[in-house]
Amino acid sequence: MTVPKILVTGGSGFLGRQVIKALSAAGDVELIASCRNPQNQYPLAQEWRIGDLRDAEFRKQVVQGIDVLCHCGTWASMWGHPIQERENFFLPTLDLFEQAIQAGVKRIVLTSAVSVSNPPLPGKKGIDTAALVKRSYWPHLNYLIDIDSWMKANAQRGTDMIVMRLGHFVGAENSLGLVPAILPRMKTRLMPWLNGGQKRLALVADEDLGRSYYLAATAKNLEKYESFNICGREFPTMREFLNFLARETGLPKPMFSVPYAMGYAFGWLMEKLYPFLPGKAPFLTRSIVLLSEDWYCPSEKAAQKLGYIPQKSWRDAVRESLQQIKDSHFPWPHLAQTSK
Repeated sequence: MTVPKILVTGGSGFLGRQVIKALSAAGDVELIASCRNPQNQYPLAQEWRIGDLRDAEFRKQVVQGIDVLCHCGTWASMWGHPIQERENFFLPTLDLFEQAIQAGVKRIVLTSAVSVSNPPLPGKKGIDTAALVKRSYWPHLNYLIDIDSWMKANAQRGTDMIVMRLGHFVGAENSLGLVPAILPRMKTRLMPWLNGGQKRLALVADEDLGRSYYLAATAKNLEKYESFNICGREFPTMREFLNFLARETGLPKPMFSVPYAMGYAFGWLMEKLYPFLPGKAPFLTRSIVLLSEDWYCPSEKAAQKLGYIPQKSWRDAVRESLQQIKDSHFPWPHLAQTSK
């Protein structure tokens, strides 16, 4: 039986590392990884292809001789930056996928998010094929939606198109995620509950992320275009999540509650004032409020068609993340791959 050759872009990032670990542990694939900096290579991949995905010639070369492309490399911001998003993420990704089709790649796996749709209605589940909904305040999400639509439109050209609608990442080494974003805001005692903290979070742990990509890359009998929710086994409320963070860190819990409408309004104000205020990022962005909505999106379709069963507790993954960043006193992270 021919061993599939799987390319993981963004191999030095948080998600890329989890995917590489899972593929390497499986042992039944030929693992190729790419990253920009040769110093970021590590032994788990059998081959490294070094280059910048913003370089058209590298995009053409990197997909040669590949069966499956797991696209984990990205340029992302939690707010604004439409020009940078277009030039550094959207256009390079579309061309990379076009080059992959031309090179005969059999399957492309895209990293997306459950938040590309609306939150499910009360008492309902978020389905894997829920309608895509753009947000004027979050260009990165909108470009993810455009790429998803392009994949669906091009799924009859000989390359399977698989979209992974991921929950919010938790785990060690994740520097641009929910946990590192929330902790410094908790320190200020100014962070409120949103709607009493009753909404459920779609968290997914590092090891489950990696396993889901292995399954998506190797599964048989998939449709030409598929979309899968990839979340953890539990959906804690925001109150459960923040209470857990407070117990583990000694940081204060929110002391008051505001409705979501007020949260979005305050996020808008902080985004507008950011250029005139100190700090690496706005105190609040509307995208963070959106991520705090009720995202009950179980991975039932992924269980049925991929065999994906989440294993790792979100509490264990968060503890590992906290252990890593406690010594740095919970610094304010950049919410974009850019800075003032």
